[in-house]
Parts: sequence; structure tokens; C-alpha cells
Amino acid sequence: MSSTLRTALCLLALGTVVESAPALAQDSIPGSQWLSINNRLNGQRFSPLKQITPANVAKLGKVCRLQIDGPTTYEAGLVVVNGVLYTDTGRETVAIDAKTCALRWRYTYVPDEARSSPSNRGLAVMDGRVFRGTGDARLLALDAATGKLLWKDVIGSPELGESTSGVPLAWNGVVYVGIAGSEAGVRGRVVAIDAQTGRELWRFNTIPLGNEVGADTWKRAQTAKTGGGGVWGALSLDVTTGELFVPVGNPWPDIDKDYRPGTNLFTDSMVILDARTGALKWWYQVTAHDWQDLDLVAAPVLYRDSVRDVLAFAGKDGYITALDRDTHQLIFHTPVTTIGEEHEAATPQGVLTCPGYAGGVEWNGPTLDPLNHTLVTGSVDACFDVKLGTTKYSAGTVNFGGSVSTAGPITGWVVAVDSETGKIRWRYHAEKPVIAGVTPTAGGVTFTGDLAGNLLVFDSKTGQLLRKVQTGGSLAGGVVTYAVGSRQYVAFASGNVSRTAFGTLGLPSVVIMALNGK
Repeated sequence: MSSTLRTALCLLALGTVVESAPALAQDSIPGSQWLSINNRLNGQRFSPLKQITPANVAKLGKVCRLQIDGPTTYEAGLVVVNGVLYTDTGRETVAIDAKTCALRWRYTYVPDEARSSPSNRGLAVMDGRVFRGTGDARLLALDAATGKLLWKDVIGSPELGESTSGVPLAWNGVVYVGIAGSEAGVRGRVVAIDAQTGRELWRFNTIPLGNEVGADTWKRAQTAKTGGGGVWGALSLDVTTGELFVPVGNPWPDIDKDYRPGTNLFTDSMVILDARTGALKWWYQVTAHDWQDLDLVAAPVLYRDSVRDVLAFAGKDGYITALDRDTHQLIFHTPVTTIGEEHEAATPQGVLTCPGYAGGVEWNGPTLDPLNHTLVTGSVDACFDVKLGTTKYSAGTVNFGGSVSTAGPITGWVVAVDSETGKIRWRYHAEKPVIAGVTPTAGGVTFTGDLAGNLLVFDSKTGQLLRKVQTGGSLAGGVVTYAVGSRQYVAFASGNVSRTAFGTLGLPSVVIMALNGK
């Protein structure tokens, strides 16, 4: 081993980002990139970077800001590959310089069909290509260097209310993505697409029919055709076992559960598939016969504790749930927001539910901090008045089978729980919901943000709030950290105009910060 390489490796072991070691490529420095929506395919958002610490975080300042779209939803994550940051809104996809915010390229998608969802929660980058879904149920492949469209695949029907608002997961030459649209009475599914050609390899229906496993849980079989079960968030994958972990959304109609008797698999379930074939391996349903819109939407976290392999996830029920992956038994089920009184069903007069609907944990779920042995998540603290109404199916039209309205103040939480026992270690009550990504680091700080427009920086061990920076726009998407040269950066999505923006709105923008910024 050369002395130069030996020195570089020693510096890396001490947490120093090396800029001038000729034997090390930039992308080989641990933590220098943020290669997928949750950093790792296993859902762990932890970063090994150490330059920003509790001792110096006061020096964190803005490096640059770039507006990427007009007034619209901005709930997407960020991906950083070789010094280029990629992100998207419903119609725009951009590549920007991860140091300066300089625009490298922009691709504007014009929908093929009139019915198109405005939401998008992120993209994937693999082998020089960018993959993203569209509001009219297409999957696109773009050249990562130029933004040129390489192929476009129709994977759903907007006429039925289907869209591709979730985050693709790219692995081993395959792109995995879900079909969303539960509120319109779609039949959810996950598809695997060849990354080079756009050809479908397999599909798994999250609402079973006929002889499919779980079909007997729809006691009125015809209701399964419009049963919901949309997949509208992110997925996780274990590369060692080839297992794909799919969080599945609510049944349709949302409120009128008598319309669809039965436990309604695989709604509100974590579904585990063979990533190579799409075969069902096992599942865990959190809420059977749901009428409170208790989606699972965020990517789960896969990790190994002292004695077992763990699957941990959170949903709009307001809990972090952990399962033993071998026995499928519950390890813990810890509330991370206000949980209200239980009711059997909605009534025409209305019942109060907490959280449900736009509450609980949304599309950015728990993260693992392996240094402090904690799972950390943001959440929405909200209650809703739910009234039973009339269910009427009309293709592509949203119908809840009732009505929903907010009841009382809407705030948020950041909660850290012990990753083995589920015991709460610390928590922070935010003035507005916390639905942005949560990112702990080896430097001992954890980053996230709230819908009031605040970037929040915590001491990872104690939960002490170290910084609160007003960014001028709701934080509803990714919060990531990476290194270019010898400098650690923090980048995040700021500005979100949507039905879940209960605070500051702002225009969709990427903000990049670093120590000794402006």
C-alpha cells in the first residue's frame, strides 16, 4: 500500500473528507454521495460524514438557492451522484451543480393525457440514467448527463385515476415503481421494468382477485376491482436476500367500510416480494378493514440489532412498528404522535379521529441512527372530523364515501426511539407538521424540517434543538448531506403548495448549505 493511500485511509477513518488523495476517486469517499432517495436501498438515511457537529453547527449558512418550478407541490427527495444533484416536481426534472446550484439541465414533461396528478415524491439514478414517474402514469428514463428522454413507458391508466407519483427504486438493471390513486378507486400494483428498454418484467397486484392470495378477504368480490391499495411512496430493498419491501396504501372507499366487507388485503400492509420474480413472500397488515385512511407510504428501514434482523416502518396510524424478519412477530409498536379514542366506524353525524387522513407519518418515514441505536421520524399531529356519506364509483373520480375536515390545531413531532426496544429516547414538538426527510449523521447532528419553513438541526444523542433556520418555504421533501472535495454540504427541498401544506408555502427551490456559508 502506498504512503499516499495509507494516509488517505487513515484520514477517512477519522471522519475527514479527503480532497487531494490522487488514489481515491470522489465517489469512493464514504458519504460523499447520496445515491438513492433514502441514501441506501435498505431505507437507512444515516450519513457517515462528520464535518458538521454540535460544536460548529452555528456556522452553517446558505451557499446557494435555486427555484426549480412555479407554485406547485414539491414533496420529492434529492439524489446526489458525482457532484450533481437531481430532483423533480410533478412536471420538472432538474440536474444542478451540488456546490453552486448552477443548472446543468432541465427536462419539462408535458402530460400525454388530461387527467394528471400534480404530485411526485422523487426519482432514481442508476447507470447514467434518471428514472421518474409522471402524473399520467408514465415511467420516464432520462440521460443523466443531458436530460434527454431515452424512453417512456405507459404503466397505468389516468382515465381510471392511476398515477405514478411514488419514488422508483433502481437496482441491478431493474426499476421498481408503484401505481397510486386509492381515492379514485384504482387497483394498486407494483411493476418491475427493465432499465435499458422500458419493458415490463413482472407485476404484483396489491388488491388480489380470483385465485390470488388474499382474494377471499374481499367478501364482496366485485369491490376488489376498485379496492385502492395504491403505492404512492418509496420502497426498500435488501440486496443480500433480494427482497423488495412495499408499503401499501388505504382501501377504497376510504370511509364507507361497509361497502367492502372483509379485512381487505393487502391494504395498509407491508408486503414483501421476491425482487427478481415478483412472487409474494410474506406480509404484515397493520390495519384491517380500514376506514381512517391509515396508509403505509414511507419506505421501511431494514437493519440488524444485537440479536435479529428487523423491519421497522411508520404510517398514518401514528406508530413506529418493528417486526422480526425471521419470525414476523411484533417487536414494538410505539406512538409518535397524538393517538385519539378508537371508534368502530364513521357515522353521518361525524366522529373525531387522531391521526388518520393527513396525519401520522407521511412519505418520509423513520431513519436509523446506528451510533445512538435509535430510529428517528417526523410526524403530523392532527385530528379530523370524519362523516359517513354515500359511495358512488365513477372512473377516475375521487370519492371518499363521506367527508373529512380538520379539527383543532395541526402541529408536528420529531421522535427518537430505541431501535431495539421502541422506548422513546427524546422528542421535539414542532410548530407545524414534520414530513420532510430526517437525516442523522456521524457528526452527531440530525437534520430535518417542518411545514413552517424551518430547517431543524438536533443533537442526535439528546434531541436538543441546535439550529432553527427559516428557509422561506415549507419543507416537505428531501433533506440530504454529501461532500464535494473537502466540504460537507446539506441540501433540502423548500417550498410546497399542496393539500398537506399546513404552513408556509413558498416556491419549489433547492437550498444548499455548508459551514461558513453566507
